[in-house]
Amino acid sequence: MTYLAPRQGLFAIIILISFSLQTLLLVLSTEQQLEKTQEQKAKQMVTQLINEASLALQSRDRVSLSVIAGRYTSEQDVARLVIKDADNEELVPLGNAPLHKGKTERQIVKKGDAVIGSVALTMRDISKGEIITSLWPFVIGSMLLHLFLWLLYGYVARPTKEQINALGRDIHEHYRQQYKTNNGNSRLIRDEDSRELVDNELETALDKEGAGSAKVTKSWPLFGNRDTVAASTEHADAQDNETPASIHDEVNNYVQSQREANSALNDSDPSAEATVDNDADRTATTDTGTDAEKSGSIEKSASAVSPNRYVSAVDVQIVYDDNYRLLDKLAPETADPYFTLCSQLLNQAITELLKQPLLHGIYLDNEPKFDHSGAVVVLKAENNHSKAALAGVMLGKLYLMLNQIIYDKHRELSRFALPIRIGVSDDAQARPLSHLLESVGRRGEMLILYPKSGLREIGNHIQVRNLQRPTTVYERESAFFDGTNEAMMQRLIDVRNAVLLSGNEDA
Repeated sequence: MTYLAPRQGLFAIIILISFSLQTLLLVLSTEQQLEKTQEQKAKQMVTQLINEASLALQSRDRVSLSVIAGRYTSEQDVARLVIKDADNEELVPLGNAPLHKGKTERQIVKKGDAVIGSVALTMRDISKGEIITSLWPFVIGSMLLHLFLWLLYGYVARPTKEQINALGRDIHEHYRQQYKTNNGNSRLIRDEDSRELVDNELETALDKEGAGSAKVTKSWPLFGNRDTVAASTEHADAQDNETPASIHDEVNNYVQSQREANSALNDSDPSAEATVDNDADRTATTDTGTDAEKSGSIEKSASAVSPNRYVSAVDVQIVYDDNYRLLDKLAPETADPYFTLCSQLLNQAITELLKQPLLHGIYLDNEPKFDHSGAVVVLKAENNHSKAALAGVMLGKLYLMLNQIIYDKHRELSRFALPIRIGVSDDAQARPLSHLLESVGRRGEMLILYPKSGLREIGNHIQVRNLQRPTTVYERESAFFDGTNEAMMQRLIDVRNAVLLSGNEDA
């Protein structure tokens, strides 16, 4: 890969400023030289005119004066010539000085000691445009020279392979030391040359987790960014280093991790700390109860907050990206058919998708229908071997592809249609996901909020992209769909085509 020279854009600005200053200085120096030349020429012409017109001026012969003055006004540099008598009366006014203002050379005509008149010669003003036009070979040559210097800098100053490798090693060492200082874990590697080492470490760590763990392969997907998957898997491995001895320890560890995360993300947010403290207080209060009450409450809390909980049901939330509130202004005779079309398309997509052998044991738990607020699809797993988390993400991506086709077709036909935003989560985090869709959701993208087990389930097929600068715990745990591998994309394309063909047959 060829890299550009550092700050090549800034160097282009410097080159442009240099060319402009050089051209400006050239014009100013040329203009100064021409002004001096005009001044000398004006003095010579006035002196010569006085010698020729003295006799005619003394006799006030206007015809002779006009003939003599006409020879001087025919010069291109002369804008106006005025000959006056001793009484300051204009005898011969020639030229169009108001249109060409310039310097005027005045001189009194004397006959002996007597004043017989005066002569005023006005020269044309020097035009900078004419100067540039006359110097166009130099201007173009200077421009080509500066362009050549810019290209030469881009070739000579670009970093060599050794410099790139050295910079990559420095960055890798910086992030490794920083990550080791904060978490005691030195596996955060971002250097391009160290990706193979990351792959080997991830495979070794995931193999130790036993059966059911997701394994990272060397054949990275064609769609998305593999660094995102590596980072998310490493984060999951770091949290799995110590397995809680009981449900009670698991709840306490989760509360402690939430408190540490909130303090690291936002030290000045007292509301977040108060929320975590309240959770800890509620857990402590539960510990003081009877053994039967304590056991039941802890089991219920662990099933909802444990990062290792099994994803047995997922909610796929589909909302319209309606920033201008067009649905509220839409007539029912237009909105109802549109909602019906979206509902039919969604149900057909669910039917075709659940036919896939990969999603064996997944069933639809509700009857999704679109309205002004969108639609919600609930998918459940019949057993622990069914992949509900993967089914939710596949359905979200499939409907994004279908809605994009419908949206483009409706816009082409000048009909009403809206883009969508999709969120996928397990049933325990459905409400936080709806708030995330409103705050950080993006048009045409899918937001995923899964526990660690759900991320491992989709890790072999889907890549995710973490949110930049998260401000809450849920924003830190959520991620955007960033891509999938070639086999999964081809499977989704086949299902999409099957849905569209079935829709044409029904029509």
